[in-house]
Amino acid sequence: MGSVNHRSSRSLLSPAQNPACTRAHQITALALVAVTFILTRAFDRLSCSSSSSFNPSSSSSLSPPPLFDRGILRWPNRGFGSALALKIYVYSEEEIDGLALLMRGREGKISADDCLKGQWGTQVKIHQLLLKSKFRTLKKKEADFFFVPSYVKCVRMMGGLNDKEINQTYVKVLGQMPYFRLSGGSNHVFVFPSGAGAHLFRSWATFLNRSIILTPEGDRTDKRDVSSYNTWKDIIIPGNVDDGMTTFHGSTLVSPIPLSKRKYLANFLGRAQGKVGRLQLVDLSKQYPDKLEAPELKLTGPNKLGRTEYFNHLRNAKFCLAPRGESSWTLRFYESFFVECVPVILSDQVELPFQNVIDYTQISIKWPSTQIGAQLLDYLESIPNEVIEGMIARGRQFRCLWVYAAETEPCSATLGILWELQRKVRQFHQSAETFWLHNRSIVNRDLVEFHQWRTPVPLP
Repeated sequence: MGSVNHRSSRSLLSPAQNPACTRAHQITALALVAVTFILTRAFDRLSCSSSSSFNPSSSSSLSPPPLFDRGILRWPNRGFGSALALKIYVYSEEEIDGLALLMRGREGKISADDCLKGQWGTQVKIHQLLLKSKFRTLKKKEADFFFVPSYVKCVRMMGGLNDKEINQTYVKVLGQMPYFRLSGGSNHVFVFPSGAGAHLFRSWATFLNRSIILTPEGDRTDKRDVSSYNTWKDIIIPGNVDDGMTTFHGSTLVSPIPLSKRKYLANFLGRAQGKVGRLQLVDLSKQYPDKLEAPELKLTGPNKLGRTEYFNHLRNAKFCLAPRGESSWTLRFYESFFVECVPVILSDQVELPFQNVIDYTQISIKWPSTQIGAQLLDYLESIPNEVIEGMIARGRQFRCLWVYAAETEPCSATLGILWELQRKVRQFHQSAETFWLHNRSIVNRDLVEFHQWRTPVPLP
C-alpha cells in the first residue's frame, strides 16, 4: 500500500517542478495554518468576552443580562437543563389530618386572605400558584417534589396555634406521609417566610434536616446556635412586596420620581426596634436632616404611615438604606427596586435570592454595618448621578424576579423558584429507613414493600 501511495503522489508532480520550491510551499502552508489557528482562538476568546453578562467595571453598561432573552426569563443551562421539566405534588388539607390546622388554626377561622399580606404572604402565594401550575401532578408516583402547604406563621401571629401546638401538629402531619418517610423528606418542600425560618417548627432539626426549605432568611447563627438554613439544599426566596407596587399590568400605587427631583440623598423607613444599626441611622438623620430621612415609624395611632404614603416617602431618595432588624433580611431591599432607588444593604449576614444568576454588585451596594456614620453619607454623595441611573436601570430589569406572579408571565419569582427546584431533582431518593432488593422493590426495616406501608408511618 505504501508503494502505491508513493507512486500516486509522485505522478502528481510535473517533470519541471522544483522539489526545493515544493518544500518552501509546504512550510508556508504550515505557517498559514498555524496563524489561522491562533487568530481563530483569539477571535473566539473575544467573542466569548463580548457575549458575557454585565462588565462589573463598567457601571454604565445597560445591555440586557443573559438571564433575559427579549424580556423573557431564560435560566442558564448550567446544571438546570434547557427547559423546565418537573412535576410537583401538592398535598391537600383533606388527605392529611392536621394540615388544616396549620392553614386555618384550631378553630378554622383564619382564611387564606387573612394571611396573604405581610411577611407571611409568600406561604399563601406560593401554595396558590402551585395549585394552578402546569407542573403540578396529581400522581404521587411521578412527582419529583411534594409541596406541604402551611400558613403557620400567620396562624401563630393571629393566635390560631401556639408553639407547642404547631410542633405537635407538624409531627402528626409528617407521620401520615409515606413518601416523606421514603425519601427522608429530601423531596418535600416547605415555606417558612419570616425571620424565624423553620424554627417555627421546634423539631425541624429532627424532621426537616433533609427537606427543602423556601425562606427569605439565611444564616441565623447570630441569634441561634444552629441555623435552619442550608446553602446547598434550601432556597432563598424574595420577600413579599405589596401587590400594589409589583403589578405587571396597570398602574402602581406610586410612580418613581426623577432622580434630580428627589429630596433626600438616602432614607430609612422602618422601626428602630432597639437595634444598633437602626438607632444609628435615626441619630444620623438628626445630624444631617437634609441628606437622610429616617423617621421613627409608628405601626398604630394617628402617626401611622399608610401604604401609599409609605411608598411616597421611600421613592424620594436616591438610596434606600436596608439595615437588619430582628433578623438579617429586610423587605426594604426588595421594595427599593419598585420605587427605583438603589438599595444599600446594612446587614452583614444577609442572604439574597438567586445568587447563582444575579450579580448583586451591579444593582445594589453592601456597606459594613459597623461603619454606619457620616462616612457612609459622604460615600453615597460621591457617586455620580449617571452611575446611580445605571444601577437603577439594571435593577429595573431584575425586579420581575421579586414578583409572585403566575408562571405564564415571562419573568417572576415563581419561575425563579421552579428553576431552582429543578436543579434539585433527583432520580433516586433514599433514607436511613429505606432499603431495596434485587427486583427493585423498596422495603422498610421490616422488609415490608413500600406499596404496603400504612399510615401513620413511624418517624425518628
